[in-house]
Amino acid sequence: MPRPAPRDDAQDEDLTVAQPERTAAGLPGVVHGLTPGLTQMGVRRSARTLLKLNQVGGFDCPGCAWPEPAPSHRQHAEFCENGAKAVAEEATLRRVGPEFFAEHPVADLATRSDHWLGQQGRLTTPMVLHPGATHYTPISWSGATALAASALTSINPNQAAFYTSGRTSNEAAFLYQLFARAYGTNNLPDCSNMCHESSGVALSSTIGVGKGSVTLDDIHRAALLVVVGQNPGTNHPRMLTALERAKRNGAKIIAVNPLPEAGLIRFRNPQRASGLIGTGTALADRYLQIRVGGDRLLFRALGSLLLQWGAVDRAFVDTYTAGFDDYRAAAGALDWPEVLAGTGLSREEIVATARMLAASDATIVCWAMGLTQRRDSVPTIREIVNVQLLRGMIGKPGAGLCPVRGHSNVQGDRTMGIWHEPPAWLPALASRLGFAAPAPSGFDTVATIRALRDGQLRVFVGLGGNFAAATPDSATTFAALRSAQLTVQISTKLNRSHVVPGQSALILPCLGRTERDVQAAGAQFVTVEDSMSCVHASRGVLQPAADELRSEVAIVCALARAVLPDSPIGWETYASDYRAIREEIAAVVPGFADYESRVASGPGFTLPHPPRDRRRFPTPSGRAVFTATPVEVVEVPPGRLILQTVRSHDQYNTTIYGLDDRYRGIKGGRKVIFVNPDDLSELRLADGARVDIVSEWRDGGERRAAGFRVVAYPTARGCAAAYFPEANVLVPLDATAAESNTPASKGIIVRLEPAGSGEPAAPGPAG
Repeated sequence: MPRPAPRDDAQDEDLTVAQPERTAAGLPGVVHGLTPGLTQMGVRRSARTLLKLNQVGGFDCPGCAWPEPAPSHRQHAEFCENGAKAVAEEATLRRVGPEFFAEHPVADLATRSDHWLGQQGRLTTPMVLHPGATHYTPISWSGATALAASALTSINPNQAAFYTSGRTSNEAAFLYQLFARAYGTNNLPDCSNMCHESSGVALSSTIGVGKGSVTLDDIHRAALLVVVGQNPGTNHPRMLTALERAKRNGAKIIAVNPLPEAGLIRFRNPQRASGLIGTGTALADRYLQIRVGGDRLLFRALGSLLLQWGAVDRAFVDTYTAGFDDYRAAAGALDWPEVLAGTGLSREEIVATARMLAASDATIVCWAMGLTQRRDSVPTIREIVNVQLLRGMIGKPGAGLCPVRGHSNVQGDRTMGIWHEPPAWLPALASRLGFAAPAPSGFDTVATIRALRDGQLRVFVGLGGNFAAATPDSATTFAALRSAQLTVQISTKLNRSHVVPGQSALILPCLGRTERDVQAAGAQFVTVEDSMSCVHASRGVLQPAADELRSEVAIVCALARAVLPDSPIGWETYASDYRAIREEIAAVVPGFADYESRVASGPGFTLPHPPRDRRRFPTPSGRAVFTATPVEVVEVPPGRLILQTVRSHDQYNTTIYGLDDRYRGIKGGRKVIFVNPDDLSELRLADGARVDIVSEWRDGGERRAAGFRVVAYPTARGCAAAYFPEANVLVPLDATAAESNTPASKGIIVRLEPAGSGEPAAPGPAG
């Protein structure tokens, strides 16, 4: 029988540390993946749900955006350990109804851990927190819609922000941005601002398209795969199957990461008997344990060596690129002592890596947030592009650029217009539907926090996600949200954002991916876009968790009708039949012609990508662009470390599935900081010591995360790692990547002090 929600909130009382593992998945992965489902759903419900996960005619995983293989190559169990956990979180039989909120005042809930909040179950009823109230209380859907409409119509449209999570479907995202823009604002912050915005900026300016240039088939066909700043074993486990297949086809793999990640060392594929009982497949042929922030110097050095050796595809460079001479001059002026100091690598390691690049005729470089969440993220990714352009590795089979997106439809949301900048097709949409499109740029995520803090924003609406836990500078963000006139959270589960409310607050419970969506025109499906630009349908299979749940589409349409009663836009039609939404998308969004027929049955379709498809680069010059910005070493004062925030293996984004991180040897807790043993000796700290982590920022301000256990760990020298959201308090709001404004969570200068030597800078479990 499924277990009830926990009443006690274990917060590191039983924390233990063991040796990290060097093999991912296998039989332990199967056990750990199925246990949450059995615990929260039971045997029959788990089997029924998981066998429809990532299948044609089934539903898309609410976890990561890794693509599905062709139907002929899909397994009956086409999911990973963390995908199974994500489904268990959504399809749980636990419920959070009015009686729960009557028992727990908001002040009490604010002291609870993120894990405890998420484990309570599915939200079932619209809830409201009135000004001055201590508890959320039930409210009707009509009452909730009227309250939100009253707040939105009483302010200037640019005093509202509309945040979006990557879990949101294409249909809901398209309507959400349509609602915001018909209302009169481009204030459309989204989770992409905090993850792969740097990738989009760098790729748009160099190859003309802000998306990756490879397909899953390219991964399988690559001769060399370079995986940089990414931990697929935890964050995209199904990628390990693709890497294994590439390896079996003869590919070499280079891993570049400050932390030794089990999934990049050895993979035991649970789909194979040999993976369950055998030793599995060794993946990384070369593991570069780079210093945090050293990737830009590494790729500049690799490019310099390739130029020195003449390992350049001159036909590609001359035909398809611009800026080569400036780049060649910059790369030729390489300072090797600076490279070695900044990367923490030996010259021999870098030369051997360059030899592998020179020998490969089909290279893919993959990266994730280890690269995108730094102050120099955009030029770092441009440096990767430089190396790939030198070798002609765009627009050929088995080669290209592969930013591995996180949440399942974060890329689709951007394609659908979720962006604080007006998309190019917005004038056509405005003309078609008869509204005035707002022209000024809106607020991204960091700008939204600043605007809330400064009183420029009065209403915050969140379509999914967990804004309070996902964002940096927790104390500032919490205070900013609490200053709002109204916060509205459209959610499936209880999370931190519900307990950091505005003066008034609404919780609007919605359907999840796993659930059937039946509207006036009958059963509906939605669509998503994966990390490699494939668009496909998602159909839920379960009875909704509660009768009062509404779909995201229905909620957005109800708000739009209430706020814009005289709008000519057919909100009622969209809510009743999602085919009408896809008709509008097909009319204005490039690549979506014949949308309905291409997703109604079958595996979907891949959006066009000119650099990949035809070696056509839609930049101003019509060519791919080499860049040659100066490269600098991050200076770290004596006695300090460079901190990066990471996920545990029992976590997806801000959702905490459990309190273990078995690949890193952590059990029963999360408030740990991983530090190299030699650094601990220099700092005169013992393994297991309790410390406060204090971040230092150029404004002279300090931020403190109190009561963390030091874990001696084989990370790169001078570097440290801690889990988010617990460490978000340490990331200053103004510490962002140049050009993309993404929080620089992978490069914070910190010092460690004995626990209790200062006051915590943020309330509750976030600090």
